[in-house]
Amino acid sequence: MAMSYKVRFWEIRERPDRRKGFEVRWTVSGREKSESFLTKGLAESRRAKLMTAARDGEPFDTRTGLPGSELRALKQRTTWYVLAREYIEQRWDRTPGNTRRTLADALATITPAFVEPGSSYRAPRVLRRALYSWAFNKNAWKADPSEEWQAALDWLQRHSLPVGELDDPDVLRRGLDALCRKVDGTAAAAKTVKRKKAAVNEVFGVAVERGYFAQNPLSGLRWTAPEVADEVDPDCVPNPTQVARLLAAVRALPGRGPHLYAFFGCMYYAAMRPAEVIHLQKSQCRLPTSGWGLLNLKGGVVTAGKEWTDDGAVHEIHSLKRRAAKATRPVPIPPVLVRMLREHIRNFGVASDGRLFRNAEGNYIDASAYGITWGRAREAVLTLDEHALGLAKRPYDLRHAGISFWLASGVDPAECARRAGQSIQVLFRYYAKFLAEARNHANTLIEDSMRRWEEATDDDGAEST
Repeated sequence: MAMSYKVRFWEIRERPDRRKGFEVRWTVSGREKSESFLTKGLAESRRAKLMTAARDGEPFDTRTGLPGSELRALKQRTTWYVLAREYIEQRWDRTPGNTRRTLADALATITPAFVEPGSSYRAPRVLRRALYSWAFNKNAWKADPSEEWQAALDWLQRHSLPVGELDDPDVLRRGLDALCRKVDGTAAAAKTVKRKKAAVNEVFGVAVERGYFAQNPLSGLRWTAPEVADEVDPDCVPNPTQVARLLAAVRALPGRGPHLYAFFGCMYYAAMRPAEVIHLQKSQCRLPTSGWGLLNLKGGVVTAGKEWTDDGAVHEIHSLKRRAAKATRPVPIPPVLVRMLREHIRNFGVASDGRLFRNAEGNYIDASAYGITWGRAREAVLTLDEHALGLAKRPYDLRHAGISFWLASGVDPAECARRAGQSIQVLFRYYAKFLAEARNHANTLIEDSMRRWEEATDDDGAEST
């Protein structure tokens, strides 16, 4: 934290066009700071207070512009609970519903750990639910929490640690360790821990911006997170023959099976994410009567939950993952998928908005619904050994299978990444084992080519003698 004695004050500036029309301005080491007030009297009082601190020899913080005494008092007055709620309020309007839910989950997990030593609420599940469903859900602030939740939050307000005490390594480790456990005490998934820690790190970043810390206290902390298994396990990825058996089983299932046949086909043959398939519209499809077709992907449908969206809708339409709002991703599709989609449109038509896939009511397909269909297909055709390996355990494994097949076929990794809608770095991290197979295939091709040139060279030499 940089402190300075170089403080200069300007006269109060009047701005009649502003609601708070009287502005106190000063500089700390040349950095301009300001605060606005409703009346000139309040502005004069604030300016006098700051000038007194400067005359008394107090250093001022260059980041916030506050004298040292005020900054210390602010650290003690602001608790982690207050800071976390302020972060949610600041971030809310520019955050999608699904991300809001993720942030609330992370903060509801760590906040009960950032309390006075030896303190714990008698009903941890009630406290966790009050934090997740009310304290960190701005949509819920329109109504008061229930009496049970209010009691839990009142307890937390009394025992939450001041921000100034959160640079203690032991306190931070206690909080991060809490991210590793579910509410029932069992271990959380490594990916979940990683996601929650990233959210908590953002809150500490805001604390740095506000001058509570000179640098993020998590940055230099010696704490080891659970290892995240990024690489796709080849044992779980079905080969083309196994995929064909699974897709045929889906098609043969009664009820929703035939409708989801092309749905799962998109995940394999175009390596699409489920959210992208749910959003797929007829206008995005180029389906010729023969040869390869093209899908021009434009976004995805994500289940956020009506408690987290501005309009109370369960689903949200997002842009393509890690892409600009109007970005598109053209994906060439093989003739087999072209035929599947043409047949699907012929048999089932499209929704009123042009979507190819929908539930019985015409709404978005839910993950649990297509997951049940996929589970039935697996039960129908996989062997005991394949079940034991966890082969194609999730529908998402079809996307993995599609990308791995491209790589095994010798497709350039950069082109695989472009079609899959991910960075080349992510491709190399997730599909390392399949890339090794592709490299072996490439090595064989190079050796064959070198051998042909060597043979040609030998033949030329023989002729010249």
